Amino acid sequence: MPFYEYRCDTCGHEMEIMQKMSDPPVAECPACGEPHLRKLISAAGFRLKGGGWYETDFKKGAKKNVHETASKDAPAPACGSGACNACQS
Repeated sequence: MPFYEYRCDTCGHEMEIMQKMSDPPVAECPACGEPHLRKLISAAGFRLKGGGWYETDFKKGAKKNVHETASKDAPAPACGSGACNACQS
């Protein structure tokens, strides 16, 4: 279940609550008792960064690294011969 951040418009109290996405937003502030809690927009608690994490995770045997297998079979690039835009500039 995700965590949601709330702030009370009356007293400024901030808190995090773990709740289902289908649960209604919490309205009553536990600090002052007023029904003025507002759900805040915040960054996710995780990041999907790095290259190829999905290729190596959960694979076994010969399919362990699909990227390296594909690159060994591919023909060499024509860079340096003037065939690509990078070589012409």
